[in-house]
Amino acid sequence: MALPQPAPREPEERAPDTRQRLQESPPAGPAEPPSAAPVLQLRVLLTPLPPACLPSALAAKRLRLEPAGPPAPPGAPPGARPGPSPAARGHDGLWDADSDGSDGGDAAPDGHSHLSAYERKRLKNITENAKFFAALKLHESAARLNQIATKRQPHGTKRPKPKKVEDDTARRRSMRLLRVEPSAVPASETPAQPGAEEYPQVPEGPVPMIPEDQAEDSKRTEALLNTWLRISEVKAGDADRRTPDIERYQESLSSMVLSEENVKKVVKSRVCSMAIHPSESTILVAAGDKWGHLGLWNVSCGSEEGAHIFTPHNLQISCMHFSPCNPAHLLSLSADSLRCGDVTRAVFDEIYRSEENFSSFDFLEDSASTAIVGHWDGAVAVVDRRTPGTSVELSAGIGFKKTRTVHVHPVNKQYFLAAGLVDVCVFDVRYLKPKGNQPVSSLTGHTKSVASAYFSPVTGSRVVTVCADDKLRVYDTTSLSSTITALSSIRHNCNTGRWLTRFRAIWDPKQEHCFLVGSMAQPRRISVFQDTGKLLHSFYNTDCLTSVCSINVVHPTQNVLVGGNSSGRLHVFKE
Repeated sequence: MALPQPAPREPEERAPDTRQRLQESPPAGPAEPPSAAPVLQLRVLLTPLPPACLPSALAAKRLRLEPAGPPAPPGAPPGARPGPSPAARGHDGLWDADSDGSDGGDAAPDGHSHLSAYERKRLKNITENAKFFAALKLHESAARLNQIATKRQPHGTKRPKPKKVEDDTARRRSMRLLRVEPSAVPASETPAQPGAEEYPQVPEGPVPMIPEDQAEDSKRTEALLNTWLRISEVKAGDADRRTPDIERYQESLSSMVLSEENVKKVVKSRVCSMAIHPSESTILVAAGDKWGHLGLWNVSCGSEEGAHIFTPHNLQISCMHFSPCNPAHLLSLSADSLRCGDVTRAVFDEIYRSEENFSSFDFLEDSASTAIVGHWDGAVAVVDRRTPGTSVELSAGIGFKKTRTVHVHPVNKQYFLAAGLVDVCVFDVRYLKPKGNQPVSSLTGHTKSVASAYFSPVTGSRVVTVCADDKLRVYDTTSLSSTITALSSIRHNCNTGRWLTRFRAIWDPKQEHCFLVGSMAQPRRISVFQDTGKLLHSFYNTDCLTSVCSINVVHPTQNVLVGGNSSGRLHVFKE
């Protein structure tokens, strides 16, 4: 599209000096026609920072549009401004806002006389900007930051890969379980076999009944063993097996209290099993911990010398019982052996040893000659103490992946109860065979692993179980049918975690229909329930009982309750 041509302009009168120069210098060629219209040109001055941060000379720079052309002639209408001087203009017709028609002190430096005013102004701006950025020292700061970034360590550190063991045929076992000192411990001066120095291991066969920290001729040890021997010779009277009514039973529970002198650390580590002597005159308690220590505490002694620690096993003592016919014998079961502590000979005899891991045991008869032993791999074994050696009479698979507890019926001794992962079944020992054994009865309803299952003490007509689904279940086993459902279910927090021994609900030998179990509730307590699910009583003492008692035992005839915690401490509630 063609632009409209402006009207021709009148020739302007030139100044005298200009006319003279034109006369003296004839034009080199034909005169160029005047421009059709004034051309608007834009000059951009870059300012890297806001005006407040720049020097005053640079902050004053601004942009301005001005039509290119000659200055206004004399006699121009009012309001017309004269144009800037040629020194303030560039060849493109732009001028600076701070220019007043003079060079503003920007005289051409040496070597730049051939440049125009615009180029000289531009050169000056470039020089001032360079000096300003040099004063900021941005390049030095960037170099320092780059150096710091390259020296910075990565956030995650790679762990060194463990060295591959050359011989992987041997089974790896914990040095702590083997009682082996770390390799950093300096070797003794006496010559020894290559390898780390080991703690004394409990040998196979009989082990003398000597406390861990005392000499063989210690008078305190003799006093404890003599007390055990003396109370075992007294035949206990026939206990009243009649079940008292609930009201009298609750009154007897309320009379049992815990005092500070009846709290004592008996073993070194977590209590995993306990047994109480049936004597009616002296309270003698045995406790086994997870490192094979067996502690004996004469509670009636009332002195610091009343507790002693023995080491008959290498690993956790998971089950203990005083012999029902001869309480001078204390049988203890560890992961690799079953031993009998005979106080008459002051020795721990070995009854049964195997590479299998044992979990629990119970006597198959009142004479305690034979016992049923449960294995962690699910099998059970029948052991006869009268047979020479440490072999087993019969090993039978019952179809369990694990067998945690076994318990014999108090009346019909041929039946025993086994608790596994989610299976709780009653078996007949008379029909056991190496494989293919079928249960007489199955107690159903468990959805997670079962920690324990026990018959009621007098008639065996009830079974109480502890399950990881946070429920205590009671079953009616009066008649052993093929499938038995729960008679009652009690909501109970059984989430003990890895640092506490799992709860085991035990029946009170003096009450057919009541059982006791540890609790996670605050304040710490031991709860007593009726088989109907009713809570009868809670043993607690905010001053003396501040921990969870996972393992508990009740005296068969006296009002005595003992609770053991995960630090090896025993708490005795008594009248």
